[in-house]
Amino acid sequence: MKKILIALVTMFISFSVVADHHNATAATEVRNATNAFNVAYETNDVEGYFNMYAENAMLYFYGNRWEVSTYYDYWKNSMVGAGGGVEKNTASDIQVMVAPGGNTAVVGSFIENRSRSPEGNINEEKAYETEVWQKIDGAWKIISLHYSVIAPE
Repeated sequence: MKKILIALVTMFISFSVVADHHNATAATEVRNATNAFNVAYETNDVEGYFNMYAENAMLYFYGNRWEVSTYYDYWKNSMVGAGGGVEKNTASDIQVMVAPGGNTAVVGSFIENRSRSPEGNINEEKAYETEVWQKIDGAWKIISLHYSVIAPE
């Protein structure tokens, strides 16, 4: 009986170590993905930015829900394509939490953003962004994003 108990304890400890390593690897992958996502946005890389979204992702910006396809069309044609774009998008205090199983993660961060409309108007704001990432066909994709502007003090 003692040998069985020792074997079970050893097995559970081994599983725990493997799970912790798997989640640490997933957290690093997601942190790298969210950094690439923010760089693509800041550099107005429309295709790179939208490649990070799952096709049916749930998006919420400025009090409205957006379909990925509608947001893509707006960004490509009415913003970047019309001469506007992002001039600054700095994320800070990035927190990554990986769900059990290692295939879903939540990222929260503060954002400092400056964008320029096609007419040349500058908008500067601070916000809090929450992204939900899921590993789909071997790639991390955003399945939900919520962006909330923080009112100026």
